[in-house]
Amino acid sequence: MNPSRSALLTDLYELTMAQAYLERGMTEPAVFEFFVRKLSPHRNFLIAAGLEQVLDFLADLHITQAELIWLEETRLFTSQLLCFLETLRFTGDVAAMPEGTPFFPHEPILRVVAPLPVAQLVESRVMNLLHFQTMIASKAVRSVLAAKGKPLIDFGLRRAHGAEAGLLAARASYLVGFSGSATVLASMAYDVPIYGTMAHSFIQAHRDEREAFEHFAHAQPDNVVFLIDTYDTEAAARTVVSLAPSLKAKGITVKGVRVDSGDLAAHARAVRQILDEGGLPHAQILASGNLDEYRIQSLIESGAPIDSFAVGTAMTTSADAPSLDCAYKLQEYAGRPCRKRSEGKATWPGRKQVYRFYTDAGLLDYDIVTTLDDVQTGLPLLQDVMKGGRRLVPSPSLHEMRRSAMEQLAHLPPPLRSLETAPPHPVRIAPALQTLAQMVDQDLARQQNQP
Repeated sequence: MNPSRSALLTDLYELTMAQAYLERGMTEPAVFEFFVRKLSPHRNFLIAAGLEQVLDFLADLHITQAELIWLEETRLFTSQLLCFLETLRFTGDVAAMPEGTPFFPHEPILRVVAPLPVAQLVESRVMNLLHFQTMIASKAVRSVLAAKGKPLIDFGLRRAHGAEAGLLAARASYLVGFSGSATVLASMAYDVPIYGTMAHSFIQAHRDEREAFEHFAHAQPDNVVFLIDTYDTEAAARTVVSLAPSLKAKGITVKGVRVDSGDLAAHARAVRQILDEGGLPHAQILASGNLDEYRIQSLIESGAPIDSFAVGTAMTTSADAPSLDCAYKLQEYAGRPCRKRSEGKATWPGRKQVYRFYTDAGLLDYDIVTTLDDVQTGLPLLQDVMKGGRRLVPSPSLHEMRRSAMEQLAHLPPPLRSLETAPPHPVRIAPALQTLAQMVDQDLARQQNQP
């Protein structure tokens, strides 16, 4: 079993609702949209991510024979549902914002149109995929903005919440501007550049640091970056300087050093001086060790001579905002607009489009959320990506998505790019959508007042 592909990676109520729908013949087209209700206090915007994995999941949607047998053995489900699942396929339509697009509350980033039981059944996994990568991309981009162009590397696999999380975090962080990842499988799966040095255990396994450095340099002559804080950071930097001439004589160049602990700014200054005075001005300093966007910003502002940063736990777990207030809600069924009116969780009904408007200087000005047929003059953000269960065009490469994301980040106004909480980006609800909501409310009121 491949859990990430299984249609049973869902909540029980998706199956029980599908069974009830089938019993009543409720199989007309349903429209569901995924959106975020509000931002956390630490986010000025979010970055749409995870669409590629959603499309893969939908295109491959099916129940295996082994899963079908297991479902039957549970005796929880009717033969009608089991027959339906036996031929389950996604034949619906999908529209979405391209991955890497900044977005804001109440803006749908994905719309699914499919027979009600199918659109309902895929809810949990669609949310799971969009939520995680959007959350990580939205955290990672803050480090990108704080680093001011300096390279960033994902070091988070070992503390990620599971295998898939570690892999997708590498993808999501690269999407928004990280230079690469230490996760090897991310390179094979997504062509993410991979980087790595050594662990403290490598140093400890040798009699002394000089022996460890020399051994590593001969084993990895094209990737000589030494970890120098196992014992005494500055002493290790001097060892690197003393070893460099003999390595150079053998055609091996010291590319850099990594500092993983202590006062990173102070160590970087001391190490930079040692390297420069020792004839290694070209050797770069990589900093790691419990970094997040705030520490990176502080190090940048202090003028610490750090050339690149490795970010792990804080990014891969989105430590300060480990979840999004997101939803996948029914907006239309059988041509009838639907609206949830729960306190604090009300939704806007119908199929929607988001239009983006820019200032004369090319910066984001405001967005308009409106009904699909209310065409505006701005840039429409949701694009058709799947019809009848088939992709309309080949997906762009991750590198292409990354370039697009970088271009869009450049259009964010400075307050939104700051780590400080900015005034909310204006998201206007168009009169057409407000009118539709009023009509839905009136219809609901009439139904409730009927004897």
